[in-house]
Amino acid sequence: MSALMRLATSVRFGGRLLGAARARDAGGPGVRRAGGEVHIPPTYREFPHLTRSQVIQAEFFSATMWFWILWRFWHDWEAVLGHFPYPDPSQWTDEELGIPPDDED
Repeated sequence: MSALMRLATSVRFGGRLLGAARARDAGGPGVRRAGGEVHIPPTYREFPHLTRSQVIQAEFFSATMWFWILWRFWHDWEAVLGHFPYPDPSQWTDEELGIPPDDED
């Protein structure tokens, strides 16, 4: 078990050395991406400012979604409407429809 612990310690130490070497190659202690100022300033009652890329992606994904929905509805309509023959309403009796007889007043 001690050999396994020594291996784990050396792997952790090697990872630290490798991370430090990468930070030195990048020109400093590394780039911090998790703090400081707000990247997108908050807005109140305003639409967000979208880039052209975001608009194109939104259009693409919404078109893909609707294509998939309509494609599935066209090719597998029984999943929505059911797996049974649709009844013919002209064959139903007045009693089944809840219509009282004509002679009843």
